Amino acid sequence: MKVMLATPDDTIHFGRTLGGELRAGDLVLLAGPLGAGKTTMARGIAAGMGVAGRVSSPTFVLARVHPAGRSGVSLVHVDAYRLGGDLSQLDDLDLDTELAEAAVVVEWGEGVAERLSDDHLIVRLERHDDDTRTVILEPHGTWAARLAEARLAG
Repeated sequence: MKVMLATPDDTIHFGRTLGGELRAGDLVLLAGPLGAGKTTMARGIAAGMGVAGRVSSPTFVLARVHPAGRSGVSLVHVDAYRLGGDLSQLDDLDLDTELAEAAVVVEWGEGVAERLSDDHLIVRLERHDDDTRTVILEPHGTWAARLAEARLAG
């Protein structure tokens, strides 16, 4: 699925819609270059889930847990940028345990975090020169069927 987003607010709105679809056990990997909108998307996801706490890039702490709100599902927001592919540090975060009780969203997780679950969604963000963005959703495992039922188009 491919969606065009004209503004950062559209990115948040799309993330909010996606966040409304998430449940405990979900793994979402946000991929794209610096400035593509990964953290903005994570803010929207958190808003859609209704979790508590301000969402900002967890670059220096690696992971933040946002307690469950109206959805009843907590959000674990991870920034794998500093891991540089070091899988032992990813293991130290114990995310596979978190997956049982929370939705896990990993910025810079592609190529590293997929091994946490066969069922995961890659949200690929591309930023264009005019500051618009394209979102490409790449479902894996059960996400293929879930995306067919979800209302995520623009």
